[in-house]
Amino acid sequence: MVFRLYDIVLFLAAFILAPYGLLKGLRYGNLWRGFGERFGLYKSERLQSLQGRKVIWVHAVSVGETRASIPLLRELRKQFPDSAIVLSSLTYTGRMTADEIEEADLCIFLPYDLSFIVQHALKQIKPDVVLLVETEIWPNFIRKLYELNIPVMMVNGRISDKSFPRYWLIRPLLQPLLKMFTRFCMQSRQDELRIIRLGAASKQVTITGNLKFDLPAPDFSVAEVTEHKKKYRLPDGVPVWVAGSTRQGEEELILDAYSTLLNAGLKLILVLVPRYPDRAKPISELIGKRNFSCRLRSEIDSSSSQLKTGEILVGDTLGEMLKFYSCADLVFVGGSLVPIGGHNILEASLMNKPVIFGPYMQNFKAISKLLIATGGGRQVEKGTLAETVKELMENDDERRDMGALGGKLFAEHSGATVRTVELVGQILGGRV
Repeated sequence: MVFRLYDIVLFLAAFILAPYGLLKGLRYGNLWRGFGERFGLYKSERLQSLQGRKVIWVHAVSVGETRASIPLLRELRKQFPDSAIVLSSLTYTGRMTADEIEEADLCIFLPYDLSFIVQHALKQIKPDVVLLVETEIWPNFIRKLYELNIPVMMVNGRISDKSFPRYWLIRPLLQPLLKMFTRFCMQSRQDELRIIRLGAASKQVTITGNLKFDLPAPDFSVAEVTEHKKKYRLPDGVPVWVAGSTRQGEEELILDAYSTLLNAGLKLILVLVPRYPDRAKPISELIGKRNFSCRLRSEIDSSSSQLKTGEILVGDTLGEMLKFYSCADLVFVGGSLVPIGGHNILEASLMNKPVIFGPYMQNFKAISKLLIATGGGRQVEKGTLAETVKELMENDDERRDMGALGGKLFAEHSGATVRTVELVGQILGGRV
């Protein structure tokens, strides 16, 4: 009865979601994939690579989860070379990131969670195991997997401070779904305890660690970093402050800090990269109103003049965050000065860059504490942002030490990927 009611509510919501999906598809230039795939409609030739092979279906919601799944996908390919890997996304930016991952045999959008759509999609994909990255709980998707006796695992699982009270409110509805999972691979002891309190069987829960610590470091040579700076028209000898994954309400605070730093006589260039590229235009308008000179990354080419101290480069493209970070002397990671919960600060540490972030880090609570404790990162308040940037920009040795300590953190906490894939192997081994 509950699932039938859920289907009715979702079906009615589809009249809003479907047109929205069409508009997003048109915007990102992939109308058919964005619309048809959400209804479980795939061209037959795209499914050919799955025929006659065991299928591992990995679902990662958006960009962050997709990037976090890269080590997992690579290890799955290494350990199960004859299996087909399907990678699904929920958002367009996640899908565009997924398309660049060569380990995936097929990239698709997750179908709408209506019973008949999910069932149709599963009949075509025919997965042998499904891995849901972090905390993705789609009732009909999970129920249909259970009914078809297809194992489903939560990998890199976490229950944040913000989401736990919400899940607790719907615990009577959530508990039966959690019983349908084959295995939970959680990031930490706290995540383990929380998922058990919500209804997961303790014998099915394992602490495997955080996949983000296994992210491969881009092997950018000195020459490549020089080329990145040249491409972005960043001059040599002028320090670069990269503010990445910023959210609404943070740009004003960053511009305030930038103005303070310039007025204090600091020579500096700001690279501002919003979490969502479609916000670049309103951000550039905001920058103009603040009397700063700015340029969009998409408008820069080899004929463009170099940026100067006091100018701002706004990132409005996808897939270049690590390249921006490679050019940075200091990185600020957004979603943390406003109550969003923070974004992945490990990407900056992966590049051996000193990283700072705001007080709202609920989504990365354990990681931020580790980074602060090891000296690889600093937490700032709105009022201390400019002061901290100035202090670090004037101290080359401290920035270098912070970056090195952050990079060292990866080696000390790696291994989640191998532990997770071992459990996947145990499940796949029992599948005919």
